[in-house]
Amino acid sequence: MNGVAETTGWTTWKLHIARYRWHRGADIDGRRLPTRRVRIYCQNPHARIVNDPATPSEPIDQLRDALAERYLIERALGAGGMATVYLARDRRHDREVAIKVLHVDVASTLEHQRFTREIQLAASLTHPHILPLYDSGEANGILFFVMPVMRGQTLRERLREDGRLTVAAATRLAAEVADALDYAHRQGIVHRDIKPENILLHEGHAVVADFGIAKALVAAQETSSLTRVGLMIGTPAYMSPEQAAGEELDGRSDLFALGCVLYEALTGDIAFTGPSAAAVISRRFVHTPASITASRSDVPAWLSSLVDQLLAREASARPTTAAMVVAALQQPAGSQTVQAAAAPNSIAVLPFLNMSTDADNEYFSDGLTEEIITDLSNVRALRVTSRTSSMQHKGSAAGPREIAHTLGVRYLLSGSVRRSGTALRIAAQLVDAAEDRQLWGDKFSGTIDEVFDLQERVSRDIVTALGLTLNADEERRLGA
Repeated sequence: MNGVAETTGWTTWKLHIARYRWHRGADIDGRRLPTRRVRIYCQNPHARIVNDPATPSEPIDQLRDALAERYLIERALGAGGMATVYLARDRRHDREVAIKVLHVDVASTLEHQRFTREIQLAASLTHPHILPLYDSGEANGILFFVMPVMRGQTLRERLREDGRLTVAAATRLAAEVADALDYAHRQGIVHRDIKPENILLHEGHAVVADFGIAKALVAAQETSSLTRVGLMIGTPAYMSPEQAAGEELDGRSDLFALGCVLYEALTGDIAFTGPSAAAVISRRFVHTPASITASRSDVPAWLSSLVDQLLAREASARPTTAAMVVAALQQPAGSQTVQAAAAPNSIAVLPFLNMSTDADNEYFSDGLTEEIITDLSNVRALRVTSRTSSMQHKGSAAGPREIAHTLGVRYLLSGSVRRSGTALRIAAQLVDAAEDRQLWGDKFSGTIDEVFDLQERVSRDIVTALGLTLNADEERRLGA
């Protein structure tokens, strides 16, 4: 099977919707989802490969005439929602190439000069894990770009055959994709459509296709005066919440999609599914995929934690750059450091120690731990380890680095509670386990009647020490 053909060779579908409402404009997880005219082009991840696609939107004879001097068009390889890929021979260099041609109805919504100008950025990308762009342009109204023909599978086909990958294979491929993303992001290019179909497996290594194409399409559509219909690029199952909400994107949107791909590669299950495109899109706003370790015991905790970080709903809770993901995935097995595996703003609240003479006050220190976990969990920019995971380290003699590594976090909050009659004293310390240093520490005194105020003061001081800013809703919840 031809690798390039497979990037667009899945049966796809289009939604041409005059008035498309996601959840009827509902406010989901703080976002007002757009109510607007939109044309969505997306891939169906469950469809079968099409080796003999239906008649494409661009008659092959018309294409042959338009490109006759430069390319010999042989046959159609695959048809997608936005384009058809043809196998051709480059007359000048006497080599096989794949020519991707935008469908007429897509091209008609674009400002052609802007598209051809923007696509030149993709041609400038040079990276071992990015499929290069040989040529691009417009011929007789046809927009096209030319890529090499790479023999091999896509990740989608590999997953279809094997169900899921070994931990080593999934980790290595994800690191290679993240490396490609890091390079492209530093050039100002967000892919917008990372998915198994766009990851080619060449000589056992990942090669990402369609870099820069989405950016060119969006830019060319924004400047077009030919249509009032918006063009949204992406695949529902892998689209980040901010992309689904039509917000401004940066590289962290691609990291969410990479998290979806890595989740699927390790479990064999798609992280977000539903009976329709709208259902799949809304799913990421209300659903948290089951932990990988719940279904696969050989996946290390740090890797499961990294996937959780990549799938964070808020971009601010994900790793800041793809380079951080590469560093996490390329550590030797069994020696992953906290810096690599943990998101920048990730914390575990360890069980507070009962320093009272009365052992019956143990319930009080445990309750305080749980309340602080609840408080900090309301801060969207902060990823907080669950109470169940934190409580497993009660009384542990392990050091901060080891505990943080096990929980996949960067910061640890520990403390103690001393109660004498109605008097209460709380001591707390915040440690950066990655750097093995204390960031903050303080003592809080009061009475049992003031315990909730003391708890709130601890939580607010932690937020301040981490340099986070609360929005109005978070302020209200923290003071509740």
